[in-house]
Amino acid sequence: MIGLTVHRKKGFDETITDTTEALKKEGFGVLTTIDVKQTLKDKINVDFKRYTILGACNPVFAHKALETSDEIGLLLPCNVVVTEEKNGETKVSIFDPLTMTKVVENPALEVIAKEVQEKLIRVIHTLHE
Repeated sequence: MIGLTVHRKKGFDETITDTTEALKKEGFGVLTTIDVKQTLKDKINVDFKRYTILGACNPVFAHKALETSDEIGLLLPCNVVVTEEKNGETKVSIFDPLTMTKVVENPALEVIAKEVQEKLIRVIHTLHE
């Protein structure tokens, strides 16, 4: 598994709002929002479930990570995926930053990734009902 996940009984739009707020409380901003459903419809005329990718960033930790390696930017921002499930529930999956340490062997990055992971686990707990 590469992500931290929570399932919710709340609707899609409410989950997007709640997720954005929970991220904000942990120092993350949402830099990008990608509506995958609309993009797939517009580009290849495919119907897909509601699926949004939020590109979340905590500037303090992003800066620390970038200081360890310029190429770490390839793994930023931290993606958060909100999907609408068939039963009407929603799922939030957040990229686990410790996954980066499997790609990049750097002890300094591991320390940063653990700190970020703790914050993201709190986001998941906030969204858990």
